[in-house]
Amino acid sequence: MTPPTTAPGSTTRLTVAQALVRFLAAQYTERDGVRRRLIEATWGIFGHGNVAGLGQALVEYADDMPFHQGRNEQSMVHAAVGYARQSNRLSAHAVTTSIGPGATNLVTGAALATINHLPVLLLPGDTFATRPADPVLQQLEVPYAGDVSVNDCLRPVSRYFDRVTRPEALIPAALHAMRVLTDPVETGAVTLALPQDVQAEAYDWPDEFFADRVWHVRRPVADPDELTEAVRLIRTARRPLIVAGGGVHHSRAEEALAEFASATRIPVASTQAGKGSLRHDHPQDVGGVGHTGTATADELARLADLVIGVGTRYTDFTTASHTLFASPDVRFLNLNIAPYDGHKLSATPLIADARSALEQLTEALALHEHGVTDEYAREYTEDKERWEQRVDAAYEADEPDVRPTQPQVLGALDEIADESDVLINAAGSLPGDLHKLWRARSQDQYHLEYGYSCMGYEIPAAIGVKLAAPERPVWALVGDGTYLMMPTEIVTAVQEGIAIKLLLIQNHGYASIGGLSESVGGERFGTAYRYQADDGTYTGAPLPVDLAANVASLGMRVLRAKTVRELRAALAEARAADTPTCVYVETQTTDTVSGAPPAQAWWDVPVAETATRPSAVKARELYERHVSTRRRHL
Repeated sequence: MTPPTTAPGSTTRLTVAQALVRFLAAQYTERDGVRRRLIEATWGIFGHGNVAGLGQALVEYADDMPFHQGRNEQSMVHAAVGYARQSNRLSAHAVTTSIGPGATNLVTGAALATINHLPVLLLPGDTFATRPADPVLQQLEVPYAGDVSVNDCLRPVSRYFDRVTRPEALIPAALHAMRVLTDPVETGAVTLALPQDVQAEAYDWPDEFFADRVWHVRRPVADPDELTEAVRLIRTARRPLIVAGGGVHHSRAEEALAEFASATRIPVASTQAGKGSLRHDHPQDVGGVGHTGTATADELARLADLVIGVGTRYTDFTTASHTLFASPDVRFLNLNIAPYDGHKLSATPLIADARSALEQLTEALALHEHGVTDEYAREYTEDKERWEQRVDAAYEADEPDVRPTQPQVLGALDEIADESDVLINAAGSLPGDLHKLWRARSQDQYHLEYGYSCMGYEIPAAIGVKLAAPERPVWALVGDGTYLMMPTEIVTAVQEGIAIKLLLIQNHGYASIGGLSESVGGERFGTAYRYQADDGTYTGAPLPVDLAANVASLGMRVLRAKTVRELRAALAEARAADTPTCVYVETQTTDTVSGAPPAQAWWDVPVAETATRPSAVKARELYERHVSTRRRHL
């Protein structure tokens, strides 16, 4: 951190809220010689717990702190997270709410930010610190503890939490908050709970508190001994496989990974967060890995004797619930800036910044002229070609005047997209199809939030991404289930003229969970958006819900597409639009010809151990067979 240069001794009298806004406007990050403002803007919904404090301060310093008006507190956090990810975690947004439900609505967004290691500053109002009236409106009374409020719900989902109960306490709290936001290991949601009376209280602040302050985002290099061991493991491996995670993007290590892969010819598979680490047409790219991965990557994973994890957390989707890496001789080398993740799967750790360590590995292995065998390279290259043929078959629409399947929707988007487009998705059946099928053309085109897989993330996140990259076409891809969770920020996009593109796919229910329910003996119970039948199940006619009309009622332009041909035209028109635009399409049920390829690896969802219904009995038998293949990597 670069300390301020203001001379000590002088003070300025401001409220706590005014001091906080002035402080935030003077914070910067620096990495690789590039300086950026840390807190670029603040989102807010005002109530009695923040309107007279932070609300007044944001008016007072409107020239220093841009403001965005949200419609839902959770979605404001999603927008901030989208902005932070597109900004490579070097710039972030703050979010302010009132007390009560405004504050508790932050919890889901905070969990998403922390799980994905993305910085966002949360500034919820809190009940009176001085307790002049107890309880106040929206206060949770806790009989056993007078100092607890609903904001304490944010403690387990925040990387740093503090309640500022005295004006002078803001100084250390704010500095700690900035430290965590800019730490590449610790970053996530940071919460400063602000009692409403303290927000409005004045104090004589040292002027050094408001001077420009630069926080250096470090790139630690590998320990020499760990680097030597990593080189030895790679040189002795016969079938190595790289698993690229989100840390590759956070470090901006894509070029370093491409150089390392080209030099060694080691194939690179990607997690949901890591997809796009290599372009789809890079010779070493073999696509997504795990439950939603490609057949090419998953077969390489099953036979790999060395798995080189780069910036990955090894979630259960990536490891196929610990059934994927099946070779009895498999070992793991984990390049990760976080020791916690570097030691997973009993790996040999290489604790360092992804870009720095990949450059070190490339240089060290070049001394030995190391690379995989021609036979191994030919094997995965031919397998990848076969998989690409399956992608072509899923995308292809022989009859352009019929309703498209979901993969054909992606195929139509693939036809018009170039490397400037950004695709955002988080939940439903789309993540699986995208991970298997989408051909990422740039390092930040593929924006999947799959750490928390939060329905409703896509539309507000698209707004955040568009704010960070206004020159890019930004697509929010959502199904009807996700849309109904959180469409409210369409109003924000319309209000501020943020020209996001919404691709709304209507398939009449929770298609992803419906398929999962069927596979685990749940018989798709409660997963369709249909009228109730006489037996109480939702198996009647589809509901007469017109989501396109709903989108239009919120002020967004809507293009309806009934066929593949109309879809192609609508997507092209939406892409060229300079106003918020929605493409609405109803899909047909997929089949074995035009549907996406099935899962290439298992995912553990426990099945009822006892049941009388044949579907559950059969599902349990299959489950037990899969469970028997799980192993502990010790």
